Amino acid sequence: MPLEPVINLSDVVKSYGDLTVLHEVDLQVRRGELAAIVGPSGSGKSTLLNLIGTLDRATSGTIRVAGQDVGVLDDQQLSALRARHLGFIFQQYHLAPGRSALDNVADGMLYAGLPQRERRERAAVALERVGLAHRARHRPYELSGGEKQRVAVARAVVGEPDLILADEPTGALDTKSGESVMGVLRDLNADGATIVIITHDQEIAACLPRQVWVRDGEIVDDCGPVIAA
Repeated sequence: MPLEPVINLSDVVKSYGDLTVLHEVDLQVRRGELAAIVGPSGSGKSTLLNLIGTLDRATSGTIRVAGQDVGVLDDQQLSALRARHLGFIFQQYHLAPGRSALDNVADGMLYAGLPQRERRERAAVALERVGLAHRARHRPYELSGGEKQRVAVARAVVGEPDLILADEPTGALDTKSGESVMGVLRDLNADGATIVIITHDQEIAACLPRQVWVRDGEIVDDCGPVIAA
C-alpha cells in the first residue's frame, strides 16, 4: 500500500504584520522518514516547526498533519491532535524537576485517558527503548544532560505518535552525549518512527537520510531520498 504523508504543506505562508517569514512553502514527509529541516538562525525553520507542530497557524495555504487539515480545527481539536499524533523533543528537556524519569515519561500520556498503572507500564518500556531502564527512579538533577534528553525522547515516543518533532535535540549537549541521543533517534526510526529534526548543525543534518534546507523563509534545497508512494 502507498505510504501516506504524515506532513503535507501546500503553498504555506506565514506573516506577522508586514513581515513574511515563510513564502509559499511546499513540503511532504512520509511515514518512516528521518529528515532534517536545517538552516541558520532567522531562516524560518523554527516557524516551520511551530506550524507543523500546530503550535501556530499559517496565514494562508494548507497544512495537513496525520491526514487532518489543521486549518479547520479549533484549539481544542488541535490539542487533541497533538496529544494523539505528535511527540515533541526540545533542546532544554522540559522535565519536571520533582518527578522521576518514569513519571516524567508517564506524564506525557496524561491526556490519553489511560489509567496511571498503564501509563507507568508504557513509560517503563519507553525508558528501556532509550537505554535508561536502570535510571527510571532517578530525578532530573540526578541525570546527566544526555540522560535527560533520552528521558525527553522516551516521553515523546511513549504514546507511539505518528510524528516526532525534535527541536535542536543535541544543542545543549556535549559531542559524546549528542551522538548518543542521535543514535537513539536513528534506532527509533529503524523501528518505524517518523522523525523530523530541526537543526542549524550541518554535521547533524549531513548524517540523516534527508535534508530540507531553509533560507529566508523558503525551501532552497531538498536532498536525499523521499520514500516513494
